[in-house]
Amino acid sequence: MLYGILADIVVVLHFAFILFVVFGALLSLRWSWVPFIHLPAVIWGAYIEFQSVVCPLTPLEVHLRALAGEEGYNGSFIEHYLLPVIYPAGLDSGHQLILGALAILINAALYSYVVFHKRRQGDDIT
Repeated sequence: MLYGILADIVVVLHFAFILFVVFGALLSLRWSWVPFIHLPAVIWGAYIEFQSVVCPLTPLEVHLRALAGEEGYNGSFIEHYLLPVIYPAGLDSGHQLILGALAILINAALYSYVVFHKRRQGDDIT
């Protein structure tokens, strides 16, 4: 049971990391240090997608599930609702290139907004 819970935690962390890669730029509106963590995460996420590399969290989850004696992804809420988002059916290298490009484009747009917003905030102060 412990290994199954740990595997579920890995899935949640994996999903949170994906959300951070895609939308983390918005956090820099609140905290100016976020880009120092976020931009390397975006580079890592794009690398994973562009190179069709398996994220280290995936084998960790699979290993924990094997230790829990589980087969496949059936049974829990996390597995039913989050895994299809992280591991969509039919994901191939072409789709991964599109996902990597989307991550970069979304972040370029978000950081453009952040820079515009911060400049505008600075103009209002002076």
